[in-house]
Amino acid sequence: MLGLWTVLLMLALPFASKLHGATTDRQVDYLPASAQSTQVARLLDAMPGGGTTDLVLVYQRPSGLTAADWHVVRNRAAALSQKFQLVGGPPRAIPAGDGQTMMIPLAVAQRDGDAKTVVPEVRAQATEDRHGGLSVRLGGQGALAADMDRTYGSINGLLLVVTVSVVAVLLIVTYRSPLLWLVPLVCTGVAAVAGMAVADLLVRASGLTVNAMSSGVMTVLIFGAGTDYALLLIARYRDELRTARSTGDAMVRALRRAGPAVVTSAGTVVAGLTVLLLADMNSSRAIGPIGAVGVICALAAMMTLLPAVLVLLGRRMFWPLVPVYGSEPSARHGMYHRVGALVTRRRMVTLVSGMAALGALTLGTLNLSGHLRQEDAFTRRPESVIAMREVAAAFPGRSSQPVTVLAHTPDVDSVAATARGIPGVAAVSRGRTANGWTELNVTTMGQPESRAETASIKRLRAALGDQALVGGRSAQRMDTEHTTARDRVVVIPLVLAAVLLLLAALLRSLVAAALLLAAVAVVWAAALGLGGLVFGPLLDFEGNDPTLPLLAFVFLVALGVDYGIFLLHRMREERAVVPALTATGGVIASAGVVLAATFAVLTVLPLVSMVELGFVIGVGVLLDTFLVRTFLVPACALLLGRHLWWPGAPATTGAAGGSANMPGTGT
Repeated sequence: MLGLWTVLLMLALPFASKLHGATTDRQVDYLPASAQSTQVARLLDAMPGGGTTDLVLVYQRPSGLTAADWHVVRNRAAALSQKFQLVGGPPRAIPAGDGQTMMIPLAVAQRDGDAKTVVPEVRAQATEDRHGGLSVRLGGQGALAADMDRTYGSINGLLLVVTVSVVAVLLIVTYRSPLLWLVPLVCTGVAAVAGMAVADLLVRASGLTVNAMSSGVMTVLIFGAGTDYALLLIARYRDELRTARSTGDAMVRALRRAGPAVVTSAGTVVAGLTVLLLADMNSSRAIGPIGAVGVICALAAMMTLLPAVLVLLGRRMFWPLVPVYGSEPSARHGMYHRVGALVTRRRMVTLVSGMAALGALTLGTLNLSGHLRQEDAFTRRPESVIAMREVAAAFPGRSSQPVTVLAHTPDVDSVAATARGIPGVAAVSRGRTANGWTELNVTTMGQPESRAETASIKRLRAALGDQALVGGRSAQRMDTEHTTARDRVVVIPLVLAAVLLLLAALLRSLVAAALLLAAVAVVWAAALGLGGLVFGPLLDFEGNDPTLPLLAFVFLVALGVDYGIFLLHRMREERAVVPALTATGGVIASAGVVLAATFAVLTVLPLVSMVELGFVIGVGVLLDTFLVRTFLVPACALLLGRHLWWPGAPATTGAAGGSANMPGTGT
C-alpha cells in the first residue's frame, strides 16, 4: 500500500500545482450563458478591439484644484488616448461641483491587454502626475478586477500554510504525543496533492469554470474532512488495541466497525456536493465536483494509507499514552458520561432550551442583506476601492461607469431615445457597431452596483425588451443574485433528499435520518443568523455574498451529519444512549474542533466572501458538535424511544444496558 501511494504521489505532483493556473475570477465567467450580461460580454469580446477594461482616474486636492492640476489632467488624458485604443472616443476630464475632485473615465479595448496588464501600466503613468499634494488614484471596474485578481493570487499559499499549521497544532493537543500527530497530517497532505491533481485533470477535461474560492475550499475540505476521518479511525483503532494482541487484528476490527460510518459520512459529503452540478452559477457548480474529488481522495488515503502506516509503526506511535493489550479505556466514566446522565434526567428541558437558543440565533438572518458590491468585497481597502469612494462622494448624482446596452436593430436612434427617457438615466452615447450590434453607453444617476443603478437596469431591460441586451458589471451582479436565488430553490431540496437516502440506508431508520437532517438544517439557520449579527454590526461588512446561504447549507448539511452518523451508529451498536455518547463524545469534539478550525482559516483571507463562508461553516460545526450532537440528539433519542429506529427493527437487549423498546441509558 505504501508503494502504491508513493507511485501515485509521484504521478500527481506535476499536475497538483497546475490547478491554480486553470482558475478564473471574472464575474461574467460565473454566470450561465443565458444571462443577458453574459451575452453582452461575449458579444463585446467579438467586436473590433474586443471587450473593454473600464477605468476611472481620480484626481483630488482638498484645498481645490489649481490651473497646474488642470494642465496635468489634460496632458494625462491626451497621453492615454495615444497609448491605448479607447472605446467611446478620447477621454474627457469631468470636474466635480466641489472644485476639489476631477475624474477621467476611459474604456480600454482588450486588444491592448486585460485588466491585469493595463491597470499596472496606467497606475505607473498616473504616479507621475502627483505633485504638491495632488492625489491620483485609479478606480473603475477594471481596477477593482485587477485588485481582486491580485488578492486571489496571493491566498492559495497563505491558505495552505495556515491550514497545515492549525491542523498540526490541534493534532498535537489532541494526541499529546510527539509522533502520532505527524501520521494523519502527512497522510492528509498526500491526499491534498492527489486531490489537486485529479481536480486539475477534471477541470481540463470537462471545461468547468473554477475560481480561487473553489480551489481554496477544496484544500480546506481535504484537510478538515481527512483529519476528521483520521481522528475517528485512530480512536477506534486505539480501543481495539486494548482487546487485540496484534496491530493488524486491531486495525481490521477498527476498519470493520468504524469503516461503514466513515464511508457513509464521506458519501453524504460527496452526494451533497455533487448536487451542486445542477446549479446555474458556474462558480457554485464547480465547487461541487472539485470538493467531491477532494473528499474522495481524503477518504481513500484515510482508509488505505493511514491504516498501513499505523500498522507498520505499531503501538509505539501512541507514546507516551500507549494502549496496552488488556487495559481499560480511562474515558469510560469521563465528562461525556456525566453529560449523558444529565440529558437522561432532563431530556425535555434540554431539548426545549437548546431549540430556543438556536431559534433565537436564527433571527439574526433578518440582518443579512445579500447585496455585496465588488468594491465592498475586500476586508482591507485597496487603491481602487478608495478611488470609487472618492468618486461617489464627489459625484453623488452621476455614475463613473456606464451600463452597456447592445442594440440589435437598424433603428438604433429609437433605442437610444427610449433609454434616455427612462428615470434614473443621465446620458446615452453611441459606441461601436459590428456584427449587427451597436454599443450604447448609458450613464445612470446611481453609483455602480447601487440599488438605484440596479433599478435603472431593470427599467432598461423592461423598456427595451427584445430590441437590446443590457449588460455591464452591475447587470452581472444583478444576474448573479437572480441565479443564486434560483439555485437555492433547486439545489437545497435535492441535497436534503440525497443525504436522507444515504442516512436511511446506513441507520436503517427514516426517523433517525430525518432527525439528523432537521438538526443540521436548524444549525445552518442559526449559523447564518449569528453571521448576520456579526458581519455588519461588528465587522462592518457592507453586504453578504449571494452564494453564501447555498454554499453554507451544502457544506453544513454534508459535513454536519457526519457527527450524527458516528453517534447514532455507535448508539445502535451499544444499544444505549449514554455509552454511545461516552464512547464518541471526545472524538467527535476533537473532530469538530479540527473541522471548524480548518474552515475558520478562511477568515484570515482579505476577501469578505471567504471570511463569511469560513465564519458560518466554522460556527455551524461548533454548534453542531457541542450543542446538537452532545445534548439535543441524545435528548431526542431518549424521548423517541423505540420509534427512533422506525421502520427498522428496534435495538435488542444487550450488555450495554438497552431494551427492546427504546435506546437505553446504559447508566
